[in-house]
Amino acid sequence: MQLKDYDTTRQMSASVVSSTRITPENTETEIRHIDLAVDSFDFSYQVGQSIGVLVPGPHAFGQKEYLRLYSIAGGSTADDFKPVISLCVKRCFYIDDYNGERYEGKASNYLCDLKKGDTVTLVGPYLRAFTLPQEKDANLLMIGLGTGIAPFRAFIKHIYGELGGWEGDVRLYHGAMTGIELAYMNDQNADLKYYYDEDTFKAFQALSPRAHFDVPVDLEGAMTQNADEVWALLQDPKTYVYVAGLKQISELLDEAMVKIVGSPETYEQQKAKMFDEGRWAELIY
Repeated sequence: MQLKDYDTTRQMSASVVSSTRITPENTETEIRHIDLAVDSFDFSYQVGQSIGVLVPGPHAFGQKEYLRLYSIAGGSTADDFKPVISLCVKRCFYIDDYNGERYEGKASNYLCDLKKGDTVTLVGPYLRAFTLPQEKDANLLMIGLGTGIAPFRAFIKHIYGELGGWEGDVRLYHGAMTGIELAYMNDQNADLKYYYDEDTFKAFQALSPRAHFDVPVDLEGAMTQNADEVWALLQDPKTYVYVAGLKQISELLDEAMVKIVGSPETYEQQKAKMFDEGRWAELIY
């Protein structure tokens, strides 16, 4: 489904409760945790859904507004009882291969520039690429790259904070180019550390061995260190796999899994089986 196909007729206003940089100020990478209070008391969402942000124009080709989807990274309630949703946003830009000019990402820069009290127009919520199983003894294997950690933060806060715990194994593999880009797991913001003492939860970090040379994140290294457990989880009929992040995560994950399983054919068969059974879900952007 393409962005142009999403229904944007049900629009809501939201105001910025807080916008906090969760990477150090003296680094080029800027990732922000943004809390938005929705001006609609009947607004609700389910864990695993995304919200649409409408960036006001005019934009290229006469677009009045620009739609961008963000995974909801959690929620709470404001002092005035309005529902609050959290977004994890990385300020993005790209260099044009033809003219060498730098272009800023429309939505990410728009959101990162917002200040407390500013308003933004939301639509949705949409999708539910990730759905938690009803059985609390199910195993959850979550693999995220960069801001792909957002839906997993929502998962972890929900199952341990709102559901009161989880009986199955919960494993999070989070990849980033450097340690400071490990959103919610770095020195600037270690939000997920509060769940490290949960008996069923473990988190693993995967970094680039040479980030300055754009060497890919070593997801393979992080996962092969726990190869026996990963392979056992994949074979367990109670395991659900969730993958989120930039499109390169698919290739990195496949390479890691083939090494763990030992056979491309065996891995592809197991992955296809889990897809067919609704136990493997991906959110790639």
